[in-house]
Amino acid sequence: MELNYTIVRSAKRKKLTITVERDRSIIVHAPEGASEAMVRQVVEAKRQWLFNKIHHSQKYENVPHPPGKEVVNGESALYLGREYRIEITETASGAIEFSRRFLVPAVHQAKRREVLRNWYVARANERILPRVREYARKLGVIFAAAKIVDNRYRWGSCTVNDNVSFNWRLIKAPMFVVDYVIVHELVHFLENNHTPRFWSIVRATIPAMERAKTWLRENGQLLEQEI
Repeated sequence: MELNYTIVRSAKRKKLTITVERDRSIIVHAPEGASEAMVRQVVEAKRQWLFNKIHHSQKYENVPHPPGKEVVNGESALYLGREYRIEITETASGAIEFSRRFLVPAVHQAKRREVLRNWYVARANERILPRVREYARKLGVIFAAAKIVDNRYRWGSCTVNDNVSFNWRLIKAPMFVVDYVIVHELVHFLENNHTPRFWSIVRATIPAMERAKTWLRENGQLLEQEI
């Protein structure tokens, strides 16, 4: 079976990755210098995985548009690993509300992506930062500050000043993935490099580590979406 794909090149990208969009299209994210032969080789190596993804009977069912491209009535958006419908309607608060679907007031239609992004950032602060403090206590880690940031290239990071930061887009991921990213960054305070001891600590704290890493690999395109 022939696989059709689109190559998106970036001078900032160091690794070649492949994603399958909600419309079943295959996108190859490649460094600027990656050759066509290299791209074909990687696509061929992933052929069975790609075939399984684009023929998934449920994951791509009844999704009218790729989530995150636009915020319109009937569109869907990710939150904590699940897709929820967006409904343009009035709300009692006049702000975005969430109740098994996103309720976006029509008054915000002109700035719909901005207000949804702000909603995500607020939820990230509410849901992620307390878990950072909780896991820090469990691991015996002391950090200077934790914050939610807008980083298009990383899910989380820690600095030489003992600060930790997490991408607001992480709130779109399942909670076991959120926990893995949190613990991954905190364990760097105990073991700077990715040594066997580092991974042993992460795995002992997050038994679903491998599943979380797989989810992040397969959903890395979330870092490149506006919403």
